[in-house]
Amino acid sequence: MRLRTAARTRARACAVAALTAAALLATGQPANAVPLADTADPMNRAFADASQEYGVPRDLLAAVGYGESRLNGHAGKPSQANGYGVMHLASNPTNRSLEKAAELTGESAAQLRRDTTANILGGAAVLRDHADALGLDAAERRDVNAWYPAVARYSAADGPAAALYADAVFTFLAEGVSATVTGGEEVLVPSRPVAPEKGEVSASDVYAQSEDYPSARWVPAYSGNFVVDRKAAVDKVVIHTTQGSYAGSISWYQNPSSKVSAHYTIRSSDGEVTQSVREKDTAWHAGSVNSSSVGIEHEGYVDDPAWYTEAMYRSSAALTKHLAARYAIPKDRSHIIGHSEAPGATHTDPGPNWDWNHYMELIDGDPGSGGDALTFPVYTTQQSGSSGPQVAAVQTLLTAQKYNPGTVDGLFGATTKSAVQAFQRARSLDADGAVGPKTWTALLSAGTTPLLKQGSSGDAVKRLQRALTAALGKTVGVDGSFGPTTETAVRSFQTTRKLGVDGQVGPATWTALQNGK
Repeated sequence: MRLRTAARTRARACAVAALTAAALLATGQPANAVPLADTADPMNRAFADASQEYGVPRDLLAAVGYGESRLNGHAGKPSQANGYGVMHLASNPTNRSLEKAAELTGESAAQLRRDTTANILGGAAVLRDHADALGLDAAERRDVNAWYPAVARYSAADGPAAALYADAVFTFLAEGVSATVTGGEEVLVPSRPVAPEKGEVSASDVYAQSEDYPSARWVPAYSGNFVVDRKAAVDKVVIHTTQGSYAGSISWYQNPSSKVSAHYTIRSSDGEVTQSVREKDTAWHAGSVNSSSVGIEHEGYVDDPAWYTEAMYRSSAALTKHLAARYAIPKDRSHIIGHSEAPGATHTDPGPNWDWNHYMELIDGDPGSGGDALTFPVYTTQQSGSSGPQVAAVQTLLTAQKYNPGTVDGLFGATTKSAVQAFQRARSLDADGAVGPKTWTALLSAGTTPLLKQGSSGDAVKRLQRALTAALGKTVGVDGSFGPTTETAVRSFQTTRKLGVDGQVGPATWTALQNGK
C-alpha cells in the first residue's frame, strides 16, 4: 500500500505526461501550454489520485473531507484540536493522524499541513490504514458501505462520538454534496442509497437523550474537562464557533488533554444539538464567565460564513430561548454574548460572519446593547477581528472625539484599529490598537470635565459611571445619578490611582480617567 515518495513522483510525472499528450492532440497547443491541463480542477484531481493510490472510494474520501472542513484548508491554520487541512490531519495526544499520514506517504508534516493535494493523499492513506487494520479485502474496499467502521476510526473518537462522525459522513453520501471551493472549482458527490455495515460501531450507535433539553443528544465530556456544580447563578449564554467539525468537537471534549468543554454543540447542516455537560455543572468554554453561563458551540470556522446555516441559527435560537426562560436571562446583548465579549477573552468567535441581528430576532430579543449602545455591565477587550455591539460602541466614541473609525458597523477592521492607535497616541497610551481597560476608560470618560459629587446628575455622570466600570473592572450602575454607590466607586478609583480621596470628581480625577490611568 505504501509508496515511496520517489515512486509516487514518477507516477505523477507519467500522469502529467499523458495529460500533456492528450492536451496537445485535442488543442494543437505545444507542451509548454499544458499547465492549464495540469492545474484545472486541482481538488477533484487530488481526490481522484488519492483514491486510486490508496484504494479508497473517491466519493467517500470527498465526503470525509467535506464533513471535516467543507473542503477548506484554512491556509494551513490549525483547528481547535490541532488538525490541519481539508482532511483535518491532527496532531494531539489522542489523534496522531498527521504523523501517521507522514509515515504512510513519505510526505513531510509541514507539506501535509499546508498543501491540499498532499493533505488529501494523507487522509486517504490513513483511511486505508484503518481499513487494513479492520481486515477489509479488495472487494470490500470497493463497497462504500463496508468503510463505515474505518470512517469511525478516522474520527479518533469512541462510542457515540465516533458514530456521530461516521453517520455524518454517510449522510453526506446519501444526500450528495455540491461544494464550490477556492478558485471556483466545483466538487460533487452524487447522492446514492447507503446501507453502512457498522460492524463494531453498531453497539455505539445508541444515543442517550439529554435530561436538560429533550431534543438534544447526550454525549458526555471527559470528567476532567468540566467542574461539577457552579459557584454562581446562570445569567448569560455564550455563543461560540467550534473551529472544527461537529463530531470532532464533541470528541475533543472527551479528550483528557483538551481541557475544554461546552454545554451544547450545534451541527451546521441540520441544527442537530448534542449536550456534553449538564447545565448544573460548569463547562470550560469562556474563562471568566464559565460559572455564570451556558456555552453553546456552533460547528464551523469564524472565517467561513458557509457554516452558519439557517437550520443552525433556528436550532440555536430555540435552545437559547429555552435557557433564557429557565434561568430568567434577559434576552439582550449584555446577556447573550459572543466568546469574544467575555471579560479577558482572547478568542474572536463567533466572528464577523455571525449574524447577531438575525439571531436576536429569532430569540425575540433586543439586538442592541439593552440601552444607549454605550453601557455594558463589563467592557471587554476589543481588537482586530472583534465584532458586535462593543465594537460599535468603540466606533461611536471615536467618532464623537473626531477620530475616524470608518462606518459604525460593529466590525473591528484596519480603519478602526488606526483610529484607536491615533486616540491612544494622543493620550500617551500604548498604541497597540486594542481597546483594553485603559483605552476604554479614556474613551468613555472623554468630554467635558465638570465637578461632580453626590447629588450631581446628567450625561456627565453617566460618562463617569461607564468609565469607572471599565477602570475598576466591575459594574457601576449607569443611571446618571451621583449617589452613594457612585461615590464609593470614585473613592476606590482615587485610592488605587493614589489620588486625593474625597469622593468627588474634580480636575485630578478627570485627568486620570481621561488618560486611562
